[in-house]
Amino acid sequence: MIIEVVSENPDLRTILKIIKILENDGLIVIPTDTIYAFAVSIKSKKGIRRLASIKNVKLNKAKFSLICKDISHISSFTNPIDRNIFRMMKSSLPGPFTFILKANNSVSKIFDNKKKELGVRVPNHSFVKHLVNELGYPIICSSVNDDDEIIQYSTDPKTIFERHENQVDAVIDCGFGSNVASTIIDCRESKPKIIRQGAGVI
Repeated sequence: MIIEVVSENPDLRTILKIIKILENDGLIVIPTDTIYAFAVSIKSKKGIRRLASIKNVKLNKAKFSLICKDISHISSFTNPIDRNIFRMMKSSLPGPFTFILKANNSVSKIFDNKKKELGVRVPNHSFVKHLVNELGYPIICSSVNDDDEIIQYSTDPKTIFERHENQVDAVIDCGFGSNVASTIIDCRESKPKIIRQGAGVI
């Protein structure tokens, strides 16, 4: 199904409807401040396996990201964050960045493997903020890629629905998304390293 949402002022009943899907092992497509992404609940083992399947990757090799509500939320899943890295993140979030950090033991339990690192995001998108705040815990996400050789990311939620309607439970339609992904910054060492330049600029 397609669920249309007014991005800046999402209806609470609609948010709760989407949360119910996630809590029942649902796989959905959500907008972010960059591109559209597949998303599942961090508490759903079945949902995480479905996400791996739709991305055609083995779960122990998957590079999924966590969408959190703020930096304090992030710190629950990572080793202690270097002071300078923390300052950089604080000045950049919410925003179009994915930060790679050292994962703590709780992450291994989520993915059932010895995962050493984790990508984390706090998108500057009103709907996503409302969803994660109301849910009370992070969601796991991965980008919706396009099969086109030129266009890397699908931007039209209706096109995404047509392509994946038999694989996902809902596509959240907040209008056209961007076709530029987040900037990925590796923060596992004290000196951060940009490994993909995207929409975010430090």
